[in-house]
Formats: sequence, structure tokens, C-alpha cells
Amino acid sequence: MQYSQAVTGATADRPRGAVQETSDEALVLSIATGDKQALQVLFGRHNVRVYRFVLRFLNDEAAAEDLVSEVFFDVWRQASRFEARSQVSTWLLAIARNKALSALRRRSTEELDDEVAEFIEDPADNPEVTMHKKQRSSILADCLTQLSAAHREIIDLVYYHEKSIDEVAEIIGVPQNTVKTRMFYARKRIAELMNGKGLDRAFV
Repeated sequence: MQYSQAVTGATADRPRGAVQETSDEALVLSIATGDKQALQVLFGRHNVRVYRFVLRFLNDEAAAEDLVSEVFFDVWRQASRFEARSQVSTWLLAIARNKALSALRRRSTEELDDEVAEFIEDPADNPEVTMHKKQRSSILADCLTQLSAAHREIIDLVYYHEKSIDEVAEIIGVPQNTVKTRMFYARKRIAELMNGKGLDRAFV
């Protein structure tokens, strides 16, 4: 059975029934037995998350879409190797990261944060507040692009993918203390950049 056949229609006519209520871990076990419906459900749950993650590395929508397909192709082939020592989403992001880094070696690029919650539009906001949030969010995003690749990656995983320090360490393959150190310097640098742009609230 081909991977392309397995994911065909994953974003259109998704399978209904009990399989949609199955845990990610159980889906991976089913995929390991050749269950294409389980792959469709897992793809439907996580393809957007994986896409957004790799897009920040590649800065190329078409390349990111291709890489997402590669990630789930690996899931189709390697599901039997999943040992459930981490969340499925952590496993997927680790696969995605390795593929993105491989792609970057053939060229190069990658984003974000805790204060972002403050900048997200609230339906209850009036137009003036909404515009203010957009302006601050834009400034923050610009500051983040000035971080090193390693620091942007840490911020992205912790704040946008809500991964713990342990999970980030597993995904990028470094000690937990290294993750903490990078997080400290990333936040410090963002605070400096935002202050330099006239925003008095530190990024802490």
C-alpha cells in the first residue's frame, strides 16, 4: 500500500467513527499494522502543526508542504519504531526538525512567544485596541527575526507548540540545561530589542 494512497482525502472526506476518537498513540500502533484510516486521522490532527513548524525553518510555503508529506511518509514507514516515551506530537516535530535541517543545509532560514497571548485579537476589543495589538505584535515579530536560529527555535517550540523543557530537549537533541540557557538569552535579547523600539514592557 502506498503512502500517497493512505493520505489521499485526509483533509477532505475524513473517516468518521470511533477511529477519530482514538488517541494519537493508538493511531500510531494502528498505522504500524498498515491501517491507512489511522494515518488519515493522524494527518488531519497534526499536519497544520507540522506545517507551521517547518515553515518557520524554511520560509517557503511550497517547500514546507512537501516536507510535511515527507514527515507523514516517515510515520507510515516507521510507526512500528515509535516507543511511546514521548507524545506523538513531540515525535512528529522531531522528525520534522531533522528534515528541515537537512533541507537548510542545501540552502538556509526560520520564529515566537509568551507575550504573544497579549497581542492576539479578542473579539471584545474595540478597533483602537485591536490596532494597537497588531502594531505591537508586528514589532515583536520583527524582533524575533533578529534572534539566532537556535534561539528562535526554542521560543517557537516552547510558546507556540507549548512544549516543555524536557520535550524541547528531546526534539532538538540537546541537554535540558542547554534549552534553559538558550531560553534565558533569547528572552533577554527580545526584551532588549523591544525596548530599543520603544516598548517599555520587558519580555520576561
